Amino acid sequence: MENEKWHWQEPGTWKGIGIYHVTLVVTSREPLLGTLIIPDNDPAKARVERTQLGESLVNEIYHLGKIHPEIRILQFCLMPDHLHFIIHVTRSMSLSIRKVMQGFWQGTKRIGRAYTSSIVPAFDAAYTSSVVSAFHAEYPIFTEMPFIRPMSHRGQLQTMIHYLQMNPQRLATKKLKPGYFCVQRSVEISGQNYDIVGNAAILMAERYMPVHVRRVMVEAAEHGDDKPLRDYMNACVLAARKGAVMVSPFISPDERRVQAKLLEEGLSFICIADNGFGDYYKPADGLFDAVGTGKVLILSPWAYDPQKRNITRAECVAMNNLAESLCVVLSK
Repeated sequence: MENEKWHWQEPGTWKGIGIYHVTLVVTSREPLLGTLIIPDNDPAKARVERTQLGESLVNEIYHLGKIHPEIRILQFCLMPDHLHFIIHVTRSMSLSIRKVMQGFWQGTKRIGRAYTSSIVPAFDAAYTSSVVSAFHAEYPIFTEMPFIRPMSHRGQLQTMIHYLQMNPQRLATKKLKPGYFCVQRSVEISGQNYDIVGNAAILMAERYMPVHVRRVMVEAAEHGDDKPLRDYMNACVLAARKGAVMVSPFISPDERRVQAKLLEEGLSFICIADNGFGDYYKPADGLFDAVGTGKVLILSPWAYDPQKRNITRAECVAMNNLAESLCVVLSK
């Protein structure tokens, strides 16, 4: 019965050499593992001070590398209500990664029981009844589905390490500016409902322009005539400098180059997402700081799908069409 509770995110045995990002989330998202400290209200100085339980879990991570010498712990980040770590399997193992992680999860249950016996007599109003009942029932510290993500693309490891290192700063920014990072549901724009994250005041601007690099421009550039493409991309940035809010899903490489320039110069834009937002959504690295400064609005008319991984061509077309129609209705 225990094994039936495990539903992993990727198929396969995963016994060979590889790098994996593992995320575990505390049951009910209770902040049991640490406390976020923000000295001088400066997110750059933010850190997480571990609780006794959090310290025990960090020790358990180090213990994982000792009992499985094939595994190196490359990075970990303990947050108040969740835990990330990156492991490197340096040689083939007799067990699969999922079995190893199941053993780790069982170890966290043991830690949870020990923690329970030490703190239950001292429970007071600082602990919610849900936490008390969870511990009394010997629930695991973490939810039963650790997310395991294999990393295989060039640059992915360094990106993920940076993501872990910046987690306390991002959480501090969200706490200091909650309005920009709170997911707002069913915001109506011209009869259509959207979920949005970011500065809703961007919807009150005077001028909007889409960013949509056409295939004919790209093909011309591939055949040596890059002037139409360069002129169009320059025109997008110039319009943004003059106060236009650019609107796009920023799908193609050239559109992302325009987006990068908008981010670099702190110019406002609306980004259309192909998926909705979970309750704990955080914008990706490049967008996070811009959302925090109120320069970006991210919106999606689609409900959040946690299983969604890839975008289809039909969705790309739909998002580009949506960008153009939004520019029309918002400019009225």
